Amino acid sequence: MDIKAFLEKLKTLKAKELADGMAAALKEARDICDLVDQAKRDFTAEERKSVADLLDGAKQIKARIKELKGDAEMRDAIEALGEGVGVVDENGRPKTAKRLSLGAQFTTAKAWTEWLKAIAPNGTIAESRKGLASPPIDMKSFGIFGRKDVITGLADDSGGVFVNPDLTGIYEPLGRYPLNLRNLVSVRQTSSDTVEFIRQLTHINAATPVPEANVSTFTGYEGQVSGLKPEGATSFERVTETVKTIAVWVPATKRALSDAAQLRGLIDQELREDLSEELENQMLNGDGSGENFNGLANTANTLVQAFDTNIPVTTRKAITNLAVNGKSIPTGWLLNPMDWEAVELLTDSAGDYIYGGPINRGPMTLWGVPVAQSFFQPQGKAWLGNWSKAVLWDREQANISVSDSHADFFIRNMVAILAELRAAFGVIRPTAFVEVNLGTAS
Repeated sequence: MDIKAFLEKLKTLKAKELADGMAAALKEARDICDLVDQAKRDFTAEERKSVADLLDGAKQIKARIKELKGDAEMRDAIEALGEGVGVVDENGRPKTAKRLSLGAQFTTAKAWTEWLKAIAPNGTIAESRKGLASPPIDMKSFGIFGRKDVITGLADDSGGVFVNPDLTGIYEPLGRYPLNLRNLVSVRQTSSDTVEFIRQLTHINAATPVPEANVSTFTGYEGQVSGLKPEGATSFERVTETVKTIAVWVPATKRALSDAAQLRGLIDQELREDLSEELENQMLNGDGSGENFNGLANTANTLVQAFDTNIPVTTRKAITNLAVNGKSIPTGWLLNPMDWEAVELLTDSAGDYIYGGPINRGPMTLWGVPVAQSFFQPQGKAWLGNWSKAVLWDREQANISVSDSHADFFIRNMVAILAELRAAFGVIRPTAFVEVNLGTAS
């Protein structure tokens, strides 16, 4: 918009036109700023002048709107001062404005005179009348010149200006998912960008009792004993896991960090917890593509337990599955909280809780195996395993760094607060884990 041309006719425009003009000026200024931000560059001299002119014009328009509003309120107040305003005498000359007293306004009010006429048509109220109550009378002169504002402790322009808030210093975050997986798996350190381990693929046990040889050269004749020992077989593979980086950053102004000392600590803590949540998600569900971990759910050759009859039957069979096919003793279950709720709410044919109910709740175990919960474990599936056979290698634990070198942050007095960690994850023995179908998926 042509702000200069608009300001030249400022005195002739109505309030609606002024409001539309102010909105247009602010929108144009904002559009210029958005254009500069999207291009990630500084303002040109022409853009800087245009924004300044638009903002100055918007201030002038706002002042004019406020002026018109004040004039309108004053006219309304003058008209409410009492009789005589705008009245002319028999010679056509304006009568002197006369403001009625509060009492005169009350006794001449239409609501009062009509009510009085109704209860005292002869001008006298009978002594037998009881419980009289007059209608509310609108006292117009209690406008901006006659009304006395009540001093309250609520309004910022009244008694409330003297009331200071009690700054408790309490900060209550939105909350976080409890994280348990890191406490289950083995955690080790690495100083390299890759980690390698040897994983056994097959094993044939050919061990058997062997008699002592009775000939030096075995020819196969009857009565000869070769004493030959049976040969077993095994195979291995070398597995390499790459250290991955998990990172997140947020922008902040230097002024905000300086004026609110607590803010920096809160940001650091929030970013670290963001990393921890994603780390647990990657260890469970990483698909191995790009910079994702090869999570447990996408590791080949883990065991599977199909749903059978109900949850108690299925989970018990999973323990046998792990013992027979995985040759492992479980160290823990991992369930979605909704599935653990389903377990604890199981009842027998008499309606009694199988796991003791709300009063007799004991340790969180299922068939004697400890239970952990994870919000990143999909509902309907659970993991049973020897969790020492899954390893998290810490290359660089969560750290925070701050820089103003991002984009144009230096000239805008802003900083980028970056949190990152580096780690690798691997399942060194896939058959030590059983994925269990609980039959509860929604």
